[in-house]
Amino acid sequence: MSRSTEQTTTRADSPAVSSARNTAFSVLMGISALAVLLQGLWAGIFLEHDGQRDAAGSWIDVHARGADVALAFAVLGTAYALWKRRARKDLWIGGLVFIVLIVVESYLGGQIRDASKDTLTAIHVPLAMAIMALAVWLPMRAARRTS
Repeated sequence: MSRSTEQTTTRADSPAVSSARNTAFSVLMGISALAVLLQGLWAGIFLEHDGQRDAAGSWIDVHARGADVALAFAVLGTAYALWKRRARKDLWIGGLVFIVLIVVESYLGGQIRDASKDTLTAIHVPLAMAIMALAVWLPMRAARRTS
C-alpha cells in the first residue's frame, strides 16, 4: 500500500474519526439528557408536598440547578456540533431547538416559582416531556451514519 493510500484512510472524514466526533456530541447531550431525566424525579419530590413551597424549597432549588446543568451541557454539545460536525445540520439545529426549549422551560419554571404563576404548570410539564423526547433523540441521531 502506498503512503498516499494510507493517509486517505485516516482523513478527518473517515468513519473512525466521524464516529469519535459523534460520540463526543452524544456524551455531552447524554449528560444533558440525564439532567433532564432527573428533573422529573426532583419535581416529583417537591410536588409531593402539595404546593407547600417552604417544605419543598430545597428540592425546588435542586430542580432549578438541574435545569442549569441541562442547559450548560446542551450549549456545549451544540457548540461542539457547530464546530466539529457542521455538516450534520440535524445535530446542531436539533441542539439549537433543544437549547431554546430548555430556556423557555426554565423561564416558565421561574414564573411558577418566583411569581406564583402555578397555572403555567399546564404548559411546563408537557413541554418537559417534549424536551425529554428531544434529549433522547439527539444522541440517537448522532449515532446514525450519514453518507
